[in-house]
Amino acid sequence: MPGNSQRKGAIRKKPRGNPTAGSGGRVRRGLEGKGPTPKAVDRVKHPAHKRAKAAERAKERERTRRPAARKDNDSAVEWVYGRNPVVEALRAGVPAAALHVAEGTERDARLREALLVAVETGVSVLEVPRAELDRVTAGGSHQGVALQIPPYEYAHPDDLLDRAHAAGEVPLIVALDGVTDPRNLGAITRSAAAFGAHGVVVPERRTASMSASAWKTSAGAAARIPVARAGNLNRALKSYKDAGLLVIGLDMNGAVDLPSFEAATEPIVLVIGSEGKGLARLVRENCDLIVSIPMTSATESLNAGIAAGVTLYEISRRRA
Repeated sequence: MPGNSQRKGAIRKKPRGNPTAGSGGRVRRGLEGKGPTPKAVDRVKHPAHKRAKAAERAKERERTRRPAARKDNDSAVEWVYGRNPVVEALRAGVPAAALHVAEGTERDARLREALLVAVETGVSVLEVPRAELDRVTAGGSHQGVALQIPPYEYAHPDDLLDRAHAAGEVPLIVALDGVTDPRNLGAITRSAAAFGAHGVVVPERRTASMSASAWKTSAGAAARIPVARAGNLNRALKSYKDAGLLVIGLDMNGAVDLPSFEAATEPIVLVIGSEGKGLARLVRENCDLIVSIPMTSATESLNAGIAAGVTLYEISRRRA
């Protein structure tokens, strides 16, 4: 049409200058994506994440309770042998599978006592060839008698905390780091039971186990208080911290003297180190506080079992 400068269907050009604001202008950044949405199991507050964590804890608990693999039938049990050790073990309440007596053994007062206690406590008495006792004790001086001890059934570290909560008590747990003498483990277990602790935790490796020697030293306390085994001690300590417990290390170079330990009434995990090396570096770093027992300069250090007993007594006294 004459006078009309634009033809029908022609493309209209935008005027030059600043573009009009729109979805492609200044609000473009607000429309940009923030990356892929994390999986439900990776979101901390999502139920799927909580279920996955619960399943991991259950799997770890089952793994620590599973008995260790063994090469033969004898390696799964322990033996206490000799007349005096056998009588002491039976008196202490060590859980025994059977009392083995060699054929033809003279029955003196100690053997008669062992037989009497075994019958009273329901322990089976078996008469076996002397060569059999020589074999299971690896040629030790058994004096014609040996007590068969089943493998110890360890608890899970979480069980100790559950035990405290079920009793409505402030948690007190003892953890051992590098304590390799089973007699020290037995002594610490005995002190833990005497002063109201809810259990003892030991790592799986490089530590004493609940052997017959530890049972005897505990004087039966191991039957009254659980001993748990942790696949990784540092992870167990962090788990306790997440549950609200204070991790207190016991070391001769501690920042706080035991008499000044004001946190004794709080939920506590007391960590006992080895006599020679003390607390391992990573374990020390996981501690909220390091406590020491004041001593005279003539005494360099205390036995781990004695140090644990002194500290547990002080905690018990302050909680009373």
